Amino acid sequence: MIKLNIKNETSRLRAVILGTAKSNGPIPAVEDCYDPKSVEHVLSDTYPKEADMIAEMDAVLEVFKKYDVKVYRPEVIENCNQIFSRDIAFVIEDKIIRANILPDREEEVEAIQYICDQIDVNNRIILPEDCHVEGGDVMPWNDYIFIGTYSGEDYPDLITARTNMDAVIAIQELFPEKTVKSFELRKSNTNAKENALHLDCCFQPIGKGKAIIHKNGFLVEKEYQWLVDFFGKDNVFEITKDEMYQMNSNVFSISKDVIISEKNFTRLNTWLRSEGFTVEEVPYAEISKQEGLLRCTTMPLIRD
Repeated sequence: MIKLNIKNETSRLRAVILGTAKSNGPIPAVEDCYDPKSVEHVLSDTYPKEADMIAEMDAVLEVFKKYDVKVYRPEVIENCNQIFSRDIAFVIEDKIIRANILPDREEEVEAIQYICDQIDVNNRIILPEDCHVEGGDVMPWNDYIFIGTYSGEDYPDLITARTNMDAVIAIQELFPEKTVKSFELRKSNTNAKENALHLDCCFQPIGKGKAIIHKNGFLVEKEYQWLVDFFGKDNVFEITKDEMYQMNSNVFSISKDVIISEKNFTRLNTWLRSEGFTVEEVPYAEISKQEGLLRCTTMPLIRD
């Protein structure tokens, strides 16, 4: 049996699900894309190639091996994009919560069923159907759970709005002892630089009491300010609009001291090292073309 344990984003990682780029399927039609960045690359003929994405994910796998992390992979479904394992489920404490994802992605959940079967059935949670949520919007942070959401009236028209207030309320009810803090995110179906697809696309806490943040990803300035005050201005690394577009906040912590980051994030990686972090650099620029990066492709199961 797998005994789940996730209290935050940075405690020492022991077990994780890493997505797969194998049999990723053909280049999607524009109307089948789920986000504006993918559309951009389909239209400009720069959509990532399967072989390149497999190589990028293999680089992350090597880092996990180096730190002796147990890695699970989804079963490969032919012609199905299974890269973003964080979208389909997430763990808080000892519970795995299945995401109510876009209907087209049900198959991806089946591909990790063999892992779920090793988890106590009482700790497998499926939220009510009207609760929309994806793991990229949900961040356990000790006594808090941070959740990205969107409550505008145009929610049904925005394919980039993935987590609603019904899910925020349901998660608060599941974990009454925690403080659930929700943040309204900026959404756009057409402009990737004005779109925070998930909370981890514009914010992420890292070890040593630090955080990475992009102000424009937040619709409500006082919610952004709450996070800056919570971590302390000197502990927050502010990223630019272009750095958000390149997914600089979407790194992944193996521990409080070790972070996997994209090798082209020069400014961020230099700052991380100056703050005493070990930075494991990997190539992930092809995967980022689908508006997701390191946190999106990993779903932690056990941390210390």
